[in-house]
Amino acid sequence: MKHCLVVDDSSVIRKVARRILEDLSFQITEAEDGQAALEICRKQMPEAILLDWNMPIMDGIEFISQLRKEPQGKTPKVVFCTTENHVAHIAKALRAGADEYIMKPFDREIVEAKFAEVGLI
Repeated sequence: MKHCLVVDDSSVIRKVARRILEDLSFQITEAEDGQAALEICRKQMPEAILLDWNMPIMDGIEFISQLRKEPQGKTPKVVFCTTENHVAHIAKALRAGADEYIMKPFDREIVEAKFAEVGLI
């Protein structure tokens, strides 16, 4: 079973993402900010990360920049999941190391399609 880390400061978003991803046969770990997520990755690197942009303590861009510097930090497929929909934001996320991008609100079909595009399903 593949491991997905869901990183979002909203418990509701984490719960929705957990339900969708568990239905897709992922084992889920949750973090409410980038710093907590980075600590989780240092202990056990997941295959996938569903990542919010705007979070306290450490935002998504800072997290992915730090993640990609870690040993094995280039391994996880990172899918940004955010309300930031400006082309410049999308380009910034991809330059920082994101593999794909999902807009909130999302549903199972969107998550499944994006995870399939990056080879996780």
